[in-house]
Amino acid sequence: MSVGQIIIQLLDGSFTSIMIFFLTLVFSLPLGLVVALGRLSKNKILSAIVKVYISIMRGTPLMLQLMVVFFGPYYLFGIKIKTSYRFTAVIIGFVLNYAAYFAEIYRGGIESIPRGQYEAAELLGYSKTQTFLRIIFPQVVKTVLPSVTNEVITLVKDTSLAFVIAVSEMFTEAKAIAAAQTTMTPFIVAGLFYYIFNFVVAFGMGRIEKALDYYQ
Repeated sequence: MSVGQIIIQLLDGSFTSIMIFFLTLVFSLPLGLVVALGRLSKNKILSAIVKVYISIMRGTPLMLQLMVVFFGPYYLFGIKIKTSYRFTAVIIGFVLNYAAYFAEIYRGGIESIPRGQYEAAELLGYSKTQTFLRIIFPQVVKTVLPSVTNEVITLVKDTSLAFVIAVSEMFTEAKAIAAAQTTMTPFIVAGLFYYIFNFVVAFGMGRIEKALDYYQ
């Protein structure tokens, strides 16, 4: 099998990997902010629950979390698992996992803002919501962007873990072709895909960082 044929066969898997990447970001970035606010809440019960959630998500392997999300409904509630649920389970697992990491990044950014800015905004008549959205959050975004970039780059590579519940992403397709053709070429092609994907992501995030650099 030629390199061109291998690339064509890997295209379906690459599309799945890209879908996992983008859907995870679309849902986990805003969810992470909600979780961070829950973690910072003055309600001790809510804060404690969120803290436990973050601890579990960060303290257990993503691979295990994917298996729990996929097999959990059957073993816990007796719900029959449909094949179509596999991709949904991957997205749910990735979103819950990455939301926890993003939440801690957001929390660090929010806590880094001097308390005086909140007090000044209050004196100027801003509500708490206006203060956060107009004054605090824009600064948080600039502060946490490098850390978010690192997580986003990690996400590109983590998409390969979807194979755990038999979702045919890029790495799964590469393994199948390599086993059938007894060649390392599919792995090399897949490696190039991940590298190029990461390069594009890092470049894009770098441009965003420069755009938010107030001193340029």
